[in-house]
Amino acid sequence: QVQLVESGGGLVQPGGSLRLSCAASRRLFRFNSMGWYRQAPGKQRELVARITAGGNTDYATSVKGRFTISRDNAKNTMYLQMNSLKPEDTAVYYCTAGTGLIPDDYWGQGTQVTVSS
Repeated sequence: QVQLVESGGGLVQPGGSLRLSCAASRRLFRFNSMGWYRQAPGKQRELVARITAGGNTDYATSVKGRFTISRDNAKNTMYLQMNSLKPEDTAVYYCTAGTGLIPDDYWGQGTQVTVSS
């Protein structure tokens, strides 16, 4: 049973920063990919960032240059550093992991990020 537990969400003003964390119950190298999805009310779920076992990263166009995905294998933890946050970044953010290149086999419970003044 794989467990992914997110933390770090909250309320932040536009232009602010947050760092999300995802603690995994399994060693990270056992996943071929890990990622962060988000879903806002009334919108489709979106893959925001992905990191592969080899360390390659990619990002949705909407967050490129503002968000950074990383992982600490020693701590079995993945991160999403979010800078220059905008109101349109408001969503529930999900930590995910996968056995293939698409990280969608395992999901965390989600953490709310709200960007508002």
